[in-house]
Amino acid sequence: MKKTELLAPAGSFEKAKIAFMYGADAVYCGTPKLSLRSRSEVDDNDLVKTVEYAHKLGKKVYAAINIYAWDETYEEIKNQAKILNDLKVDGIIISDGGVVDAVKEAAPDVEIHISTQANTVSWHACNFWYKNGAKRVVLGRELNKEQLKEIMKNKPKDLTIEMFIHGALCFGYSGRCFLSEFLAGRSGNLGDCAQSCRWAYNVYVEETNNPGNLMPVETDEKGTYIFSSKDLCLIAEIPEIIDMGIDSLKIEGRLKTEYYVATVVNAYRTAIDDYMRDPEHYNPEKYLVELEKTKTRGLTTFYFNDRNNKDFQDYSGRQYNSFYEFGGKVLETLPDGRVLIEIRNKLSVRDTLELIVPGHIEPEVFTIDKLWNDETDEEIDTVNPGKAEQKVILNIPHSVEKGWIIRRKK
Repeated sequence: MKKTELLAPAGSFEKAKIAFMYGADAVYCGTPKLSLRSRSEVDDNDLVKTVEYAHKLGKKVYAAINIYAWDETYEEIKNQAKILNDLKVDGIIISDGGVVDAVKEAAPDVEIHISTQANTVSWHACNFWYKNGAKRVVLGRELNKEQLKEIMKNKPKDLTIEMFIHGALCFGYSGRCFLSEFLAGRSGNLGDCAQSCRWAYNVYVEETNNPGNLMPVETDEKGTYIFSSKDLCLIAEIPEIIDMGIDSLKIEGRLKTEYYVATVVNAYRTAIDDYMRDPEHYNPEKYLVELEKTKTRGLTTFYFNDRNNKDFQDYSGRQYNSFYEFGGKVLETLPDGRVLIEIRNKLSVRDTLELIVPGHIEPEVFTIDKLWNDETDEEIDTVNPGKAEQKVILNIPHSVEKGWIIRRKK
């Protein structure tokens, strides 16, 4: 079996480092105005740092310029493309045909990757993009496995194929949706989606015998989030996906936390490696246990196994995890063996923590026996995130490295 790329989201330079630490072969990122994530923490300087850091590790970076661009944006697009060309970024992700032409001119040495936002759902469309300079196509999430196999069989041989395996789904077709612009004046196609499909709605119907009189459609407490979808999770389908020859497996979540990136990347990294090493004994359950610890919505395979699947709506609207949360990040091991961490949620003596170890699917579980103030070295019982980069010292019964992530059991 050929090596399958694991591609992770990098909503900041720090998240890129976390993704690489936990096993990503490549990351994708982009600046807020041009990459469909208007709240990402990436500027041109972060792009430079991310690409240089990745290439030192022998890994890759794909930069997104995948908005549907107004004419007044093209000068900025060309300028950024020139920067990316000089950086030797490994690919530029594009949705808009006009942007494809502009990038081919401004960044002739960089591969063009067609974004999922372009709605590519057939090998005929793959051929079209290939003839127009694309080296990779990111397929639409709407495809089932039979359609994927057909594309892999008929696409140009040297066109690589990327697909999403985990993360948020969109009510729009491959993400192309005008609902947010219509309701909130924020265009999802320009990276400023208000996620209107996740809002609670009241539904009314007009009385048949009384035109103009609207009657509410009564629902129970779980029936108001009529658009909100579950999150995609194809951990159980990894064997089929690898066997059909998909080149790159993509995780969604540039705006998610470092904890999310670490957990999800580590789960899929170990899953891919375990399957490649011993395909006959692949068991997705242990990876799913880890993914459940970071999920904020229900999980679904969407249409991958069944075009008629209807189990992908999350009518509860729930967007939190009842059992686990981001505890902190390792900053350094002190000379006396204690560990300095940056906290992300309240920590107390006797809390149960889990250290997420790169390359190991089962975390190291331990209980906080003591906490020390990082400035005074005095023992404390509890620490709350009260300021930026709040730190604390604790004992961890495991050797650690800078950047490793800790989760807290609620």
